Amino acid sequence: MGKKNKKRKHVPVRLNVLFIIVFLLFSALILRLGVVQIVQGEEYEKELTQTANQTARIDAPRGVMYDRFGHTVVDNEMELSVTYTNPSEQSSTKKTEEMLRIANELVKMIDVDTEKVTERDKKDYWYETTPAEERKELLKNVEGDLSGAEEYQAIIDQITDEQINYSDDELKVIAIYREMTRGYAGSPQRIKRAISEEEAHKVSEHLDKLPGVEILRDSRRSYTYGDTFRSILGNTSTIPAESIDAYLAKGYDRSDLIGRSFLEAQYEDVLRGQKAEINRSSTRNGSQTENTVNEKQGSRGNDLMLTIDMEMQQKLSETLETAVKSNFGAFLKNREAYAVMMNPQTGEIISMAGYKDDPNNPDASNINDTGVLNAQFEMGSSVKAASVLTGFQTGVMTPSSVINDRTLNVKGTPPKKSVSAMGPVNYLSALERSSNVYMFYIAMRLANHEYQENAPFRSISDIQDGYEKARYNFNQFGLGVDPGIDLPSVATGYVGDNTNGGNLMDFFIGQYDTYTPLQMAQYISTVANDGARMKPHLVSEIREPSTSGEEGSIVTQFKPEVLNQVDVSREEIQLVKNGLERVVYGSNGTASRMRQGRDGVEKVNFNDQFPDMAAKTGTAQVSIYSTNDGNNQTLVGYMPADNPQVAFTVVVPGISKSYKTNVAQQIGSKMLNAYIDINENREGPEDVDTVLEDVDTDPEVE
Repeated sequence: MGKKNKKRKHVPVRLNVLFIIVFLLFSALILRLGVVQIVQGEEYEKELTQTANQTARIDAPRGVMYDRFGHTVVDNEMELSVTYTNPSEQSSTKKTEEMLRIANELVKMIDVDTEKVTERDKKDYWYETTPAEERKELLKNVEGDLSGAEEYQAIIDQITDEQINYSDDELKVIAIYREMTRGYAGSPQRIKRAISEEEAHKVSEHLDKLPGVEILRDSRRSYTYGDTFRSILGNTSTIPAESIDAYLAKGYDRSDLIGRSFLEAQYEDVLRGQKAEINRSSTRNGSQTENTVNEKQGSRGNDLMLTIDMEMQQKLSETLETAVKSNFGAFLKNREAYAVMMNPQTGEIISMAGYKDDPNNPDASNINDTGVLNAQFEMGSSVKAASVLTGFQTGVMTPSSVINDRTLNVKGTPPKKSVSAMGPVNYLSALERSSNVYMFYIAMRLANHEYQENAPFRSISDIQDGYEKARYNFNQFGLGVDPGIDLPSVATGYVGDNTNGGNLMDFFIGQYDTYTPLQMAQYISTVANDGARMKPHLVSEIREPSTSGEEGSIVTQFKPEVLNQVDVSREEIQLVKNGLERVVYGSNGTASRMRQGRDGVEKVNFNDQFPDMAAKTGTAQVSIYSTNDGNNQTLVGYMPADNPQVAFTVVVPGISKSYKTNVAQQIGSKMLNAYIDINENREGPEDVDTVLEDVDTDPEVE
């Protein structure tokens, strides 16, 4: 009995121990639940509800350019591009492996050009695809301890040509990989532009296996009239490395295309479109996932209305090419010609063209319109209107001054003379017959030198004072200064030394300082416009993007802008304008062949709208292969003479002295007849094949 009672006493003790253990476990569980719910509740709630956001910015087309009559000159050709966006969250090794995998997948879907693949691209690819042990083998003959960067470069230097002798398929993978690596994290990088429909389908079907790859709407500049005026319209390309920070601050992406030259660059802020934004959100709430897509519409950039008459531009380009080719044997070296037409009252550039034949590259385009802005030449006697007006302005000459035109002998300089001794000349006959001696007297008197046979100039300081006065006056006409045209940069000509008296005399006949064709056009326009120097411009209006074929609303309209008024009276300018008429209509006028139609120069067919003209010819002796063996032929003028509507300049450098035809006047007559005909019977520009811009997305690679 006693033993049985003793056993029963042990049962409650075990139960108590069990209860205590269970109690402790429940307490720990409750404590853990409290920690999870109270302390870490927000964190776990975030894990249950997650939202992923991804924003893609899609390029909008640039603004369109139209000529003065509304003909589309630059448009956009829509296309699709394959892009890759570099992830920012992956480790370097994992990212490289993933990019190589994607490149190997993409090469099966798109055809890529391998022309830009460099030797360094091949070596980088070899480095990334070769095991570390094998890479280290290349360092066995390299001495010293190397840092990470030094070791990498040493390996790159040791890679042999045999190791990077890749097949065509491998080169295509490298071409894709190099484009992927050039992109910045979070910014789409174009892998290939203008993919075909078949390529687009292939990539689209496999996008789920190609993270970071997208097919985006894109556009490419198209030139409606081929290469005509294309160089002045400008080009687009990627942002240069040295400017990336400035563009990022303006809201650009690193992979954006920008205007890099001429009008595209000058009006970048206007032409640039407003990007569309597509925001993709993926929200997970427990086991449920909700996807939303929000798109912010973009807009095309604003349009430019140009001052250019594309019909006349085509005619002028054709005229220059025909003249150069038909006078092939006239040129001593480069075969080139330039011409500009502008409205002297407004500064509007109507047309400007250049042609330069490259005998060493028969496949090259010979259009050289930019030469109008940047080619610089001694212009010869065509500057003499500025010379005579400088004489009037400074008081060293008056309308009644008469000079005996004969050979001048000034100590320290070769004999100075005109083409022939003309005897007594005043400003009218000096312009009509192109007297050099009259201009020499202006130079000498500006330098305080009264001519005496074989006497030297008085002093260098007097000569320098003469140069200062001469250039001050020439600058007022636009000669030797920035013309102010709405383009990023243009040449201003060469300014010679200012200590030689003989060179000062040559300055006044256009055979010392150099000028561009555009400067000459601005100069003669200033004379035609009674001394008001107008700012030349290529854009007349900025408009909102056109819709439904109708012109958009005007955003900005550029009014004629006077840069300065020449410091000469209108009466004196009119006297010189009378002299320029005599160049064409005088019995000894050097441009009379344009009126008469002779010596290989066709007659200008004047009509009621354009009944007459005024002009000044020029011939500057230049040394090409030997002393003074060539001439720069030039022509400036305007029409009508009484109420100028168009001013013009023609420059044909490097013509053999023995060549009889005046090529500049030949071009001048043809371009004026074309202008008269177009204004009488306008038909519009000739249709040609549209040219698409070959966008340079890697401008630093040659």
